[in-house]
Amino acid sequence: MWMILFTILLPEHKERTIKRIYAAALILSLLAITPQIAWAAHDANMGLTGTSLGYLALAVFIGAYIMVATEEFYHLRKSKPMILGAGVIWILVSLLARQHGLSSEEVETALERNLADYAGLFLFLLVAMTYVNTLTERNLFAALRTWLIHKKFSYRTIFWMTGTLAFFISPVADNLTTALLLGAVVMAVGRDEPRFIPLACINIVVAANAGGAFSPFGDITTLMVWEAGKVPTDQFMLLFIPSVVNFVVPAALMHFAVPAGRPDVDCEPIKPKRGTYAICVLFLLTILTALSFEQFLDLPPYMGMMTGLSYLLFFAYYLKRRDMQSSDGRPFNIFSKVALAEWDTLLFFFGVVFCVGGLGYIGYLELVSATTYGALGPFHANIIAGLLSSVVDNIPVMFAILSMDPPMDVSQWLLICLTAGVGGSLLSIGSAAGVALMGQSGGRYSFFGHFKWSWAVMVGYAGSIWVHYLMNIAR
Repeated sequence: MWMILFTILLPEHKERTIKRIYAAALILSLLAITPQIAWAAHDANMGLTGTSLGYLALAVFIGAYIMVATEEFYHLRKSKPMILGAGVIWILVSLLARQHGLSSEEVETALERNLADYAGLFLFLLVAMTYVNTLTERNLFAALRTWLIHKKFSYRTIFWMTGTLAFFISPVADNLTTALLLGAVVMAVGRDEPRFIPLACINIVVAANAGGAFSPFGDITTLMVWEAGKVPTDQFMLLFIPSVVNFVVPAALMHFAVPAGRPDVDCEPIKPKRGTYAICVLFLLTILTALSFEQFLDLPPYMGMMTGLSYLLFFAYYLKRRDMQSSDGRPFNIFSKVALAEWDTLLFFFGVVFCVGGLGYIGYLELVSATTYGALGPFHANIIAGLLSSVVDNIPVMFAILSMDPPMDVSQWLLICLTAGVGGSLLSIGSAAGVALMGQSGGRYSFFGHFKWSWAVMVGYAGSIWVHYLMNIAR
C-alpha cells in the first residue's frame, strides 16, 4: 500500500525514482522474509534449512534476484547473476551434503533431475524461437505492420485490432515478439497523437499476456505446467473465456479515452519473401507434432518440437538451393536464425531452475509450501502468486510452485496459469512485453502512463478469476 501512495504522490517526471522505489521495495520485502523463513525452518526442524550454509544459499539467491530486479539501472543482463547464483548454491549444497553424511550420488541425482527439467524446456523454446526468427527474416511481421498502417483505420479501430491480434498471436509466438511487432504499428500511426500511444501499448501488453494464458505454448509458465503433466492439452482451452475477459474488460474501460480521429500516416507496403507461408504451415505442423508425441506416443513434447525443427531445416535447404537471399544480402542460412534465439532468456531460465532446485533440495520449498498453500489454500495462494508476478518474474514463481508441487486439482493449476500469466500486466515492469515496449517507445509509453490505468487492468484480473471460478471451479 505504501508503494502505491508513493506512486500517486510523485510527479511523472520522476519516473526513474519510482522505479527505484519499487526495486527497493522488492529488496526490502525479500530481506524481511529471510529471517522469518530461517526461524520457521529451525522451529519446524526442517533439517538443512536451519544451517548457516542453508541461510547463505538463500541469501545468494536473494542477492542474485536483486541484481535481476535492478537490471535496467546497471544494464547487467539478468542471466549473468542467476547463473552465478546457481553455481554458488550448488557448491553450498555439496558442502551441506558432506557435512550431513549424504552421498555424492544423491546430490548428482538431484542435479540431473534439474537438468532434465531445464533441457526439455530449453529445446522446446529454442525451436519456437527459431521459427519466429525465421518468419521475422521472411518479412511476415513487417508485412502485417505495413498493411495495418496502409489501411488508415481510425485510432479506436487500430486500438482494438492491435489488441485482438496480440491476443491471438501470443499463443503461438511469445508475448515479447508480439508486443514488439504491434508496438511498431502503434508508434508509426500514433506519432502525431501522443494520447493514443500509451493506451494502445497498455492494451497490447494486457492482450499479449492474456492470450498466452490459454495455450500451453503461449507463455513459458504454461509450457512448464503442461510439460510437468499438471494440465492436459485440451484443458487449457477452459481458460479461453477468462482470458478474453482479462483482455476485453480493461480495453473497454480505456476505449473512450482513445482519440476518435484518424491517423494521417503513409508507408511503402512490404511483401513477405518467398517461402513465408510455407514456413507458417511448417510451424503449425511442428506444434501438432509436439502435441501428437505427448498425446498419442507418451513421448515428451520437446521430441516433437525437435522433429518439427527438421521440417524447417530441410525447407531451408530448399530455399538455399533456390538462391534465396536474406535481407542483408547474404545467402539464406537457417543456423543464423538459431543463433538469434533469446539466449539471455534461455540462460536466465537455466539459472532459475538450478537456483530454485538447489533451495528445494535444501528444504526451503517444502517450508514455503506449508506456510502458503498449506495455510491459505490453493485458491488464495494462486491469486497472491499472480499479484507477485507483477514485480517478480513469473518464471521463478511458477518453477517454485511446480517444485513445491502442492496438492491441487486441474482447475487450480489452470488458475495459477491464468494468474501468473496475466498478473504481470498490472505494471509495465511486470512482463517482458511491457519492458520491451517501454524501451521501444522512447518514453511515450512509461511506467506512470501504465500505472494510471492499473485499476482497469486490476478489474480485468479480478474478473477473469471470477469467471474461471464460476466456469471451472464452482461447477
